[in-house]
Order: sequence, then structure tokens, then C-alpha cells
Amino acid sequence: MIEGKVALITGASSGIGEAIVRKFVSDGAYVLGVARSEDKLRAIKEKLGENFDYETADVSDYERAKEIVEKLVKEKGRIDILVNNAGVTEDTLLMRMDEEKWDRVININLKGAFNYSRHAVAYMARQRSGVVINISSIVGIYGNTAQTNYAASKAGLIGLTKSIAKELGKRGVRAVAVAPGFIETPMTESLPEKLKKAVLDMTPLGRFGKPEEVANLVLFLSSDLASFITSTVVEISGGLVI
Repeated sequence: MIEGKVALITGASSGIGEAIVRKFVSDGAYVLGVARSEDKLRAIKEKLGENFDYETADVSDYERAKEIVEKLVKEKGRIDILVNNAGVTEDTLLMRMDEEKWDRVININLKGAFNYSRHAVAYMARQRSGVVINISSIVGIYGNTAQTNYAASKAGLIGLTKSIAKELGKRGVRAVAVAPGFIETPMTESLPEKLKKAVLDMTPLGRFGKPEEVANLVLFLSSDLASFITSTVVEISGGLVI
């Protein structure tokens, strides 16, 4: 579906990001992965070979994002797909949340997506083609206790998505937000068992999602099969929010 395309994926070293990397490479795309852990990225590179390369970065660094995007376009001549997946949590009740926890989550989850979108869409607009996929969350739509910072960042990604779609649609650039529910990742492994059970009880499909299932959705949305889909938010939650 995306054979021969050039993609950049942030948060590429584990969880959903790594699953998207593997899915894209297996479908014939060239992927540049961005994350902070060089050891994890190197291990992925050893398994995937020449169609995957990586850069280490803190996605909240604006100038580093510019450097990475410019280098990719210089080497490959274009950028077709950007997946803003990098994200962290710093969960606590609003009345107990300090400025540092707020700023870290917003800077990585939301500002990081702005940084890479800002530089990538400039090239996509010139090409008159491109796709930006922002990995949001169902809590960005519905909110969640003790996650005001995370929910705000993920809601911001939805606003970013819709604005990119409206601003650049006439230049052939699409933007879609994907809103996962509870997915089996290192982030959800650390949740209390009581919370996991409560979530499963509320999920009609009776299980957590798998990173590969999110990757399948992102692959479809990034391909020409989704060529008339833009500005929307696609939930993948097993029915959790019915």
C-alpha cells in the first residue's frame, strides 16, 4: 500500500511506534525512526536492514526536528508520511500536578508533533502530496481523571490535525488523528491491576488492543486507499467508549 514511500515516525523505539515502523518497512516503505534510545533504535535497525534508519532526538527540540527533516529530504528527495507518535505520561490529580509534569507532557506530546509537522508539511506542500498521522488518544476526546496534562496534549493533537487538514488540503496534504484506547504497550503494563480489570469490564471486545492493530490502521490511513480521508479522528478502542 505504501511501497516506495518515505516516512518519518517519532517515538519509534517501542510500543505503537515500533509496530508502525515494522509494518511500514514490511510494506516496502523507507522509514526514518526518531526516539531518544539509541540502543533500541540500533536493535530495530539490525533486524530491519536498509529500509530503516534512525536519528536520536528529544522531539520537543524544534531545531533538531528541522535538522532531521531537512536531512531526510536531502537524502531521499521527499517526505511522504509523517507519524507523530512520541508521547509520555505524568499522571496525577490536577490539584497535585506541578508545572514540571504539565510542561513535560505538553512539550513532548504536543509541541513535538508541532515541531515535526511544521518542518515536514513545508516539503509536502511543495510536492503537493503527503500525509500527517497524529497518534492521539480516546482521553483526548473524553478526558480522564488524573490525566489533565495528557488529555490536554492529546486533545491538542486533534486540533492540530484538523487545522493541518484545512490549511493544506488544497496542496494535496491529508491529516488524520488516530485515537487508541488501551493498547498492550510498556505504558499500559505499569497500570494497577484493578484499573486494568475495570477497563476490560467496560470494553465490549473484552481485551486490550495490540500495537500491530494500531499499526494496521495507520498503514491504511497513510495509503492511497484512504485518499479521501482527512481531518477526522479514528478511534481504535475495542468499543471502550460506547
